[in-house]
Amino acid sequence: MDLREEKKYNIMKSVYPKVVLKIPNHCHFEMQRIEKSSFTLNNKIEIPHFVRNDKYNSFLRALVIVLLIFAQYIMSQSFKEKQMQFPHVKIAFSQKSTIVDSLLLNHGIHKNEMNIFLRAFKNEKRLELWGKNKIDKKFVLITAYPFCEVSSGLGPKRKEGDGQIPEGLYTINHFNPESSFYLSLGVSYPNKSDRILGVQGRLGGEIYIHGNCVTIGCIPITDDLIKELYVFAVEARNNGQEEIPVHIFPTTLDDNHLNTLKEYAKSDSAKIEFWKNLAQVFNQFEMAKVLNPVSIDSNGRYVIR
Repeated sequence: MDLREEKKYNIMKSVYPKVVLKIPNHCHFEMQRIEKSSFTLNNKIEIPHFVRNDKYNSFLRALVIVLLIFAQYIMSQSFKEKQMQFPHVKIAFSQKSTIVDSLLLNHGIHKNEMNIFLRAFKNEKRLELWGKNKIDKKFVLITAYPFCEVSSGLGPKRKEGDGQIPEGLYTINHFNPESSFYLSLGVSYPNKSDRILGVQGRLGGEIYIHGNCVTIGCIPITDDLIKELYVFAVEARNNGQEEIPVHIFPTTLDDNHLNTLKEYAKSDSAKIEFWKNLAQVFNQFEMAKVLNPVSIDSNGRYVIR
């Protein structure tokens, strides 16, 4: 490049130092002049037509190309690599990786092949972590985390502001590495059943499993324990587990506890029927330790397929 272009390039480096310096060696590129209005890169990134237009000077072309390569680098990062850019996640991995590895080893689960499943019981204030290798059918109980606090009583969440922890079948739908409660994992409330059975237009949302020890409808397990659980969840997601199931029950739903719930609910027949429906899902997993596919019908009932 000539002296004028070199000055522009140096200006670009001073204005966008992180963009330039963050590009790894394997992303270095060469611009080759093919014809008057087109460029190519040795890593075959397609350059938009407007960048090739001669009315843009070499400074702008270089800047856009650098940004394109930087974007490609970001997109090529694994889920775990992206999460590890956040301070609380780095701390969690530094403090809890050894514990996680030990728990997996004790249960014959390989970290790079791990799938997990979360099961929560509100009355017992217990969050269970189950796991298995991808090729395995049955889950094994890895560990359990006590709730630090609960809000409201037993029963499903039916509207915003009722303080209830949801009950039903969900998935983890959000990893929040910058949570106000240290780290948090989003629960996919409201699901289809909640939308059918809950108060329309006032269902609420933003239910999380998180750190700290306060809650209005969430599941807090302290900062220390969320670090460990978050590491498990990141490793599972990084292995390609797109959906991490989360089942939330009022209590263990065997026959004895179900009868106790009937006494608790008294004349609330809708709540009793809902719990009897959840008991089918609970008992199926208790017997087989396998998660069968479950759908939700037009009445908001869970149907094991």
